[in-house]
Parts: sequence; C-alpha cells; structure tokens
Amino acid sequence: MTEKERLLILQSKLQYMFNDISLLKMALTHKSYAYEQGTTGGNDYNERIEFLGDAILEHIISEKLYLHEPILKEGDMTKKRAAIVCEKSLSSALRRINGQEYIYLGKCEKSTNGKLKDAIIADAFESILGAIYLDAGYEIASQICLRLLDKEINTILTGGSLVVDYKTKLQEKLQEHGTVKIEYKAVKEEGPEHDKTFTVELYFNGEKIGDGVGKSKKQAEQHAAQDALEKLQKH
Repeated sequence: MTEKERLLILQSKLQYMFNDISLLKMALTHKSYAYEQGTTGGNDYNERIEFLGDAILEHIISEKLYLHEPILKEGDMTKKRAAIVCEKSLSSALRRINGQEYIYLGKCEKSTNGKLKDAIIADAFESILGAIYLDAGYEIASQICLRLLDKEINTILTGGSLVVDYKTKLQEKLQEHGTVKIEYKAVKEEGPEHDKTFTVELYFNGEKIGDGVGKSKKQAEQHAAQDALEKLQKH
C-alpha cells in the first residue's frame, strides 16, 4: 500500500479530507522517525503542531463544558476537562479508528511487544487536531474533536470514570492463589525537570512480568501493571 493510499484511509476514518496533506503527515510523524530519516527541522515532526493541538483541544472541551446543561461550577469543569483530555482518553479515542497504525515511528520508540505507548498516541491525537485546525479552522476542528471523543465526554458528563486502576486489578488477580510479592522498580528517569519520563519494571515473586513508561512514577507503575495483565490474559 502506498503512503498516499494509507493517508487516504486515515482521512476516511477521520471523516475529513485535508486540503494540505503535508499537515497530516507532519502530525503523524514522531520525532524518532524524523531523526532516523535525517530530518530534524521544526516542521519535520509533530511536536510543534501537537503544542497547538493541545491548546485547541483545551478550548473545545472548555467550551463544551461551559455550555453544558445543567450548568457546571468552575471546579467541576476543571476536573471534568482534565479527565476528558487525559492521555488514556485521547489514546482510546484514536485507537477506536485504528489511528495508531498510521503514526510514523522510529524503531527506538517501538515497545518490546509491538504496542505503541498511550502517550505517543495521545500526542498524535493532539497533533492531528492541530493539523485540522490549520487546514480548516476552529469550527471543523471542534466538530471532529467532539465526534472522536464523544464516548469519553459522555462517560465523564454522566458521572463515570475513564481511569482503570490496573495495579489493584493485577494484585487481586495474582493473590487468587495466596500471598504474593509485587515490586515496582523505577529503572530510568529521562528528560528536563518540567517534562520527565519515568520507566518502571514490575516484579512478581522476583520475576519480571511487566514494563511501564509514564510522565510520573505512578503513571509508569499503572502502565507496568497493565502490561502484566495483558500478558497474563494471553497465557
């Protein structure tokens, strides 16, 4: 399948056809891929357009919550917005249309089990939104964003939660057959002080059963527990 055909399929999934297809390609290009291709200019990968998309996303969801009936208090709007625009929410929304399959990713960023990190997919969601905004303006970007996040928005507005406590689920699963020893070990800390990334390894009775990466140690631990649960389900 050619690149043009791949991008055409993704546009059909997004239900939006780009006037400038280069914007979509930039939005899908992770820095690791650009570096491997030897291109490191600011518009060769999606960090700058992700920054724009993040701001547009906050505006769209803030507006949605402001116009919600019954009227929400400021504190409630802040909490609900944070829940809707979180990494798990955005990655889930993009996964529903298999959008993660179209991300240009360098080999160094691919996880050991071939499954993309939620953080990378969430960043791609914001980048795509930024690309649509530049290509068609705020109204179109808002319509597409609200459609893609419809499930997450409805869950939050009806009092539900998008957060899964994988650590508790894993502990309950492992303790079905008696007392166990579960350890989470932080093995790597990367990035500047304001934007660190943590890597955690999960051990069960001394044996490594999961890996996790996140923007905090707690998030990395949750991802490690999720990884372990998925491996247990496969076996």
